[in-house]
Amino acid sequence: MQQEKFDLWCVVELFGHSKIAGRCTEQNVAGTNMLRVDVPETATQPPFTRLLGSSAIYAINPVDEVTARAYAERLQSKPIESWDVKSMLEKNTQMRLSLGMGAEVPVGRDTDDFDNDF
Repeated sequence: MQQEKFDLWCVVELFGHSKIAGRCTEQNVAGTNMLRVDVPETATQPPFTRLLGSSAIYAINPVDEVTARAYAERLQSKPIESWDVKSMLEKNTQMRLSLGMGAEVPVGRDTDDFDNDF
């Protein structure tokens, strides 16, 4: 008996209360089967692909293409969250200045303590 190929439009619910929508297929990566979600282009995002491990998935909801595209438009998933240290430090400096704390890091503070400032 031959197994049917998984190729559906879906809304995928992920642990952490997030969702992603697009064309879903199964893809083997480094010896592990993963769910490949090809998110379609939206008004504000180019198309992108995300590969998900089964442990990250709470539910897979098969839908028609129109519904998946509408969810993708509404969810506004991003291919990757940008994280820029320079921008983060500038934002911290602006916050400190607005609070009258000065721009300099107090003496004796470890740079690891910055996590508590945001």
